[in-house]
Amino acid sequence: MSVGTLARGLSFPAPAVARALPFAVFIGLMAAEPWLAAQLGGVIDSRWLYGIRAALVAGLLFVFWPSFTELTAARRPSIREFGLALAAGLIVLAIWLLLDSGIFVLGQSGSGFEPRATDGSIDWSLALMRLAGAALVVPLMEELFWRSLVMRWLEEADFSGLEPARIGLRAVLFSSLAFGLEHSQWAAGMLAGLVYGWLYVRSGNLWVAIAAHAVTNAGLGIWVLATGAWYFW
Repeated sequence: MSVGTLARGLSFPAPAVARALPFAVFIGLMAAEPWLAAQLGGVIDSRWLYGIRAALVAGLLFVFWPSFTELTAARRPSIREFGLALAAGLIVLAIWLLLDSGIFVLGQSGSGFEPRATDGSIDWSLALMRLAGAALVVPLMEELFWRSLVMRWLEEADFSGLEPARIGLRAVLFSSLAFGLEHSQWAAGMLAGLVYGWLYVRSGNLWVAIAAHAVTNAGLGIWVLATGAWYFW
């Protein structure tokens, strides 16, 4: 029996659980990462824990995929919508790079994820692992949670049948506020949430918001690798 056949045969949980569990696992493992790194000691390079986390979340998204009807039944975004997603993603990237200090940051910036070898050169296996997780897994996971679940649920408890066009301003604002507070760069995060939320409501297609989010994260990763500004990671 193939993995795909097994996944299709599973009994899927409620729509909220399918969209919340991958996000909860990602955040939970991120919080536990210092402890896990200490337990593993020198067994593996602790930086690979990010890849393990991203792979586990990708596995959950695959298993729950049949229940994500906002993606599986969605029409293909138009060229114009892809262009809009590209422009919006780059605007959010610019905001992220500008609002990176002072009152726009919660706490102090850490050293971030540094994919460098002992000689100071970039370890491309680590760099590409981090980039793939941020640009491919995270946008899908976060848009399913923040926009498809949280934003629609704030508008209507039985969210799964709610059309994006019916989402009101209150739901967009409150979900964007929560999305911003998830990130240390809270102001940039709030503005990003507003942009991705607006794309979802305007287009009625979650793929457009996912594409914009992926552009932002991929662009940020390229910027980090080009400049060595590891604290963004």
